[in-house]
Amino acid sequence: MKIINNTSRITDTKQLFNQSLCAMAVGAIISTNVYAQQDNVGLERIEVTARKTTESLQEVPIAVTSIGEMELNALGIAVITEIQQFSPNTTLQNSRGTNSTLTAFIRGVGQQDPLWGYEPGVGIYVDDVYVARPQGAVLDLLDVERIEVLRGPQGSLYGKNTIGGAIKYVTKEMSGDTAFNMSGTIGSYAQRDIKVTGQIPVIEDKLYVGLGYANLNRDGFGQYLESDLPNQDLENYNKDLWAARFNVEFHATDDLFFRVRWDKTEDTSNSKGGYRLLPSRLTDAPVPNSVFDSYTSLPTFNSVELDGYSWLAQYDVLEALQVKYIGSHRESYSATNIDFDSTALDIFDVPAEYDDSNDTHEVNLSYGVDGLSFVAGVYFYDGESCGNFDAILGFLGRAAFATPGLTREVSGCNNSESQAVYGQSSFDVSDKLSMSVGLRYTKEEKSATVNNGLIFDNVYPYSDWIPGYVRPEGDIVPQVLGTDSNNDGVLDAPAKDDWSRLTPSFSVEYQYAKNIMFYASYAQGFKSGTFNPRATINEPSVDPEVVDSFEVGMKSDWNDNLRANVTLFALDHKDRQYISVLPVSSPEDLQQILGNVGSSTGQGVEAEFTYAATDDLTFDIALGYIDAEFSEVIQETVDGPVDISDAFAIANTPEYTANFAANYVWSSDIGDLVFSANYYYRDDYTITETANSLITQDGYGLLNMSVSWTSVEGDWYGGIHAKNLTDEEYVVGGYQFVTENSDDPTGYTAGTGGDNTLIGYYGDPLTISLTVGYRF
Repeated sequence: MKIINNTSRITDTKQLFNQSLCAMAVGAIISTNVYAQQDNVGLERIEVTARKTTESLQEVPIAVTSIGEMELNALGIAVITEIQQFSPNTTLQNSRGTNSTLTAFIRGVGQQDPLWGYEPGVGIYVDDVYVARPQGAVLDLLDVERIEVLRGPQGSLYGKNTIGGAIKYVTKEMSGDTAFNMSGTIGSYAQRDIKVTGQIPVIEDKLYVGLGYANLNRDGFGQYLESDLPNQDLENYNKDLWAARFNVEFHATDDLFFRVRWDKTEDTSNSKGGYRLLPSRLTDAPVPNSVFDSYTSLPTFNSVELDGYSWLAQYDVLEALQVKYIGSHRESYSATNIDFDSTALDIFDVPAEYDDSNDTHEVNLSYGVDGLSFVAGVYFYDGESCGNFDAILGFLGRAAFATPGLTREVSGCNNSESQAVYGQSSFDVSDKLSMSVGLRYTKEEKSATVNNGLIFDNVYPYSDWIPGYVRPEGDIVPQVLGTDSNNDGVLDAPAKDDWSRLTPSFSVEYQYAKNIMFYASYAQGFKSGTFNPRATINEPSVDPEVVDSFEVGMKSDWNDNLRANVTLFALDHKDRQYISVLPVSSPEDLQQILGNVGSSTGQGVEAEFTYAATDDLTFDIALGYIDAEFSEVIQETVDGPVDISDAFAIANTPEYTANFAANYVWSSDIGDLVFSANYYYRDDYTITETANSLITQDGYGLLNMSVSWTSVEGDWYGGIHAKNLTDEEYVVGGYQFVTENSDDPTGYTAGTGGDNTLIGYYGDPLTISLTVGYRF
């Protein structure tokens, strides 16, 4: 990692890589090898539900990566963030100070800030149920059948908040047989995991009950070297989580199927403490030797509670016609502590809590015969997202105002109701030419309140957050965003606004040969309009963000052993929502408000190859290149609008990503051994969306190796998994509240709270684990 952003590049290397990608794409496209006409017998048929119906991956005119259960197990993939290694131009990482909040970007489109009110740019779905908030979205993989990554806007079928793409977590359906699976894992940093799944037929061929339980524990990669509070758990980057699932499936008839699923997760891992990249000017604590060590003046506890249930009713009206209803209810609560300055002094501390709930209902109709298929449906969403955070600047309050402390408290809710109707049809124009047309209409209403104000004391979200603290009753800061329902001059009700939008999609597919398809597509998506959750005045809402995406691609299987899927894409991201400084009555009254002030573009190529060298040896390559930049960011000033796009950069988006993997199966008298290895490379990237960011990550590579074993009978299995073998240090998040200043003795101008706050959060170090399991 480098602290000071250095934009100089070795352009020859980049040009060579870029030319290589283009050469592979063009070479694959223009080749007319006769073997492409033969049946595909050496490559696995991969089925996906990217278009809400089961299709072969090679027939879908969408850039999709699918990773199945066998590959997940062979590689020892345990959490959804590890999927980023196998999908080009994809970022899935833990958000800064937590284990379970997800930062997701695809093709440079996502959402950096997880605060309530800000909507994600990448949709997360569990069995087609939308996971609305990033808190708790870092899912541990339990009883999973496959993970699908859909790149590019998915507005017509999946709706709002999929402008970057979607991640689909598909769990396994029950087989109807009695089954049991138990595994245990031990590993580095005292890792100790237990996973149990099972199913039993209550009524043969009719009623099945299934369950799953996981308990995942690990000591910290580092520790808090100093805490201002006594009796704190000083583990840093530890893991303490349990999750449970319960399923009931009922096959009423051959054509009528019902399923009910419940799940619950509790994560009590400690809050993550950040690594100080600069010495503090207010304390004498040195910069730690380990990037996983920290200091704190807050409690170290963190709590994430998730639970929900979903239900499915599916009726096969005809052989070609199916009707499906999917409903869900989900709730989540998080209480966390983020010590922004990472010292044992209360310079800039943020205790926070989030409370969310949502209900969804979807009725889906699908029809398919030779040459014609369509999917249509209606969708309803009702969600409430609330929270409270206290930005504690205690040291500043005592030093500058001689008060017991200083806190800016922000609380509120941002609630949403939306309804949508959608349809998509695919039809053959000729033996070789087909088309797909989709359209979705969404209407959404949002209501929001924000309370915001200063308290000249240290304030926490609730009593006993720290030992002995008693919080005052009622609202302690005024409502600043909302409406005055009784005209008494006091805001006492939510502000409201609504939007409606049509999001189309269109593609043309040409079947050049039996196993070669070319396609061109256009798709649009939008991210919801919203209200500023940090508002300081009664400001208006902002409109939705919109992404228009164009793709040209090829899906191909060559001979019986080579699969080559290549996509060239370009996207235009408009009406990006950013904080802007707008003039009011005079220059002294400038206020920060949220506005649609940004636009960006991106273009690139993605190439995924699978080569089955023999029946036992397979190679996989996934390459991504993207050139993404801001084209406009408008700042309103008293002298008129100014374009400040040169000061912005696309965050969490390396120009190049690459993954090289090999898999070898060796059959022996004791069972099958699978040797797997992959090398994943990410080019340099910035953590924040400022071009002069002091936190950027140099390009780095991760080397992973695994050996998995399955007995001859298939009942016993195990695996040894080594990840990040070279023990690379790489930053995945951070906070910057400091600017360079050569006139200051420290070289920097202090930021919020009066300190040189430059903090990094890091990805996992070298870990080795051993798993042993038994199933029947």
